[in-house]
Amino acid sequence: MKTTIPSAEAVADKKWYVVDAQGQTLGRLATAVAGVLRGKHKPGYTPFLDMGDYVIVVNAAGIKVTGKKLDQKTYFSHSDYVGGVKETTLRKMLAEHPERVIEHAVKGMLPKGALGSAMFRKLHVYAGPEHEQQAQKPEELKI
Repeated sequence: MKTTIPSAEAVADKKWYVVDAQGQTLGRLATAVAGVLRGKHKPGYTPFLDMGDYVIVVNAAGIKVTGKKLDQKTYFSHSDYVGGVKETTLRKMLAEHPERVIEHAVKGMLPKGALGSAMFRKLHVYAGPEHEQQAQKPEELKI
């Protein structure tokens, strides 16, 4: 048996998908989007190549979470100064920047390093129903 590695022409064939996040559960939506960004839905999936497609997520403000996550889930950031830790709850993050919630969840599911960064750049998240990628003619992706 021989192992085939996809050529550059096969990897270059990228599609655009649009996903409506209204009423979707955060984790389930993020895993599906991360799988499309990695290219796991394609038959020639190769873990060390960027075979994924572009994904546009609209209505990010309409996602839901289960349990007490709105008040108990926290996001941390650090300013690199002593005592510079900032803490934000999921409820506050959804109110101020709902697109960052989905971006943070998807980014954690992608590979770390240059490959994951290249995959993450193909994700576009919008809080409302409108997006700027109409010229790419994205297909609707049901999750």
